[in-house]
Amino acid sequence: MNLTYQWLHDTVRKRFDSDEAMEAFLPQALAPDELKHKGNDRYLSAMTQRIFQAGMRHSVIDAKWPAFEEAFSGFVPEAMALLSDADLAGHMQNERIIRHLAKLRTIPKNAQFILNVSQTQGDSFGAFIAAWPVVDIVGLWRVLAKDGAHLGGRSGAGFLRLVGKDTFLLTSHVVARLVTAGIITKEPSSQRDLQTVQDAFNALHQCSGRPLCQLSAMLALSIHPAF
Repeated sequence: MNLTYQWLHDTVRKRFDSDEAMEAFLPQALAPDELKHKGNDRYLSAMTQRIFQAGMRHSVIDAKWPAFEEAFSGFVPEAMALLSDADLAGHMQNERIIRHLAKLRTIPKNAQFILNVSQTQGDSFGAFIAAWPVVDIVGLWRVLAKDGAHLGGRSGAGFLRLVGKDTFLLTSHVVARLVTAGIITKEPSSQRDLQTVQDAFNALHQCSGRPLCQLSAMLALSIHPAF
């Protein structure tokens, strides 16, 4: 099939009682200024939260997150980069958080990643995220996977969505629609396939003016049998 924005809009619109209901359902991305002024500590917190969400019910992690914030003193990168193995071993005794040593070890690594980016850019990590063009969001995924800890696969995109950066998500329903449309043949893993997906989203974005996050949700809704 030829995946056009008009077809996508009309298919998804049928699932709602009104235009207003559809628009209210679709996600919103933060403006660049909002991303820029979000503190480095909030980016490290979101990275860690997304890493702990992987393989677990998000609601469980979300419920425990205030305890994480308290245990790690608000995730200030300058302090978190100094966490030692002994410090992390001590946190493994805290029953209020999820005690997963491999994931806890990402905290000082990602703190240093954030500090390195901030130093290289001469600005905050938020400014780096805000300035990255959404027409190459898969390029930002690559940076997160390469230089961050445990931010490959779907985690990089999940982190970006958590902080409000416009991105699409390759959920099973989004992938299914892209496969049905003949854009890809399977879940994309190679850089070539990811670029093909990016090109498809860019085309929909150019036609509609909608952010990637909304187009992603619409693709999922267009095939979701239970909605």
